[in-house]
Amino acid sequence: MTTTTVTSREFNHDISHAKRASQRGPVIITDRGEPSYVLLSIDTYRELTGATCNIVELLAMPGLSDAELDIERTSAPPREVDLS
Repeated sequence: MTTTTVTSREFNHDISHAKRASQRGPVIITDRGEPSYVLLSIDTYRELTGATCNIVELLAMPGLSDAELDIERTSAPPREVDLS
């Protein structure tokens, strides 16, 4: 993985270069010589955050239908709803 550093001026001038560089690794964008932002590919972002699958894929996991769900019943009477 290659880290690329570009100034904010270079980034604004050639965004497509930064996007291509983000496919090879993180792109650090500096502002007045200090790192300010990091541009990542979506795959790298998902890998870092652990967001590799969506809710549909999680719900479709094998064996999930065998999971037990314990729900406690309450004896409290239902509350009245004020719709005024």
